[in-house]
Amino acid sequence: MVDQFTALVEHHRRWGFDKMMDWLRGHGFEWNHKRVYRVYREMGLNRRIKPKKRLPTRHPQPLAQPTAANRVWSMDFMSDSLTDGRAIRTLNLIDDFNREALYIEVDTSLPAARVIRVLDQVAAERGYPRAIRSDNGPEFIA
Repeated sequence: MVDQFTALVEHHRRWGFDKMMDWLRGHGFEWNHKRVYRVYREMGLNRRIKPKKRLPTRHPQPLAQPTAANRVWSMDFMSDSLTDGRAIRTLNLIDDFNREALYIEVDTSLPAARVIRVLDQVAAERGYPRAIRSDNGPEFIA
């Protein structure tokens, strides 16, 4: 049993105890989980559980109002659904100084290349802003 267990550990190094125990039970080994865990610990295989990563405390600052147009833009995604149930998404690009909607792109899918194209198109017309604000949503993680 210990030889087969060692071979299993060498073949599947990242498996934890539970997965190994399930595999052993599925292949007809009759040892109970307490005995297998004792052998598992004696072989030095018990791995530490990684602690949850703590994020640093945030100190939010009030949003500064831009002093002129085209200094700070905000962009965000919104979603809605059509009457037939299909989802649509909008990319909204807004100038923070005068709350002007610079561009609204609407489609069922807005990949990153499309977002870049929209930003380049608006920047070609109005010039590049000093900063772009966005929320911490999952859309901007890349």
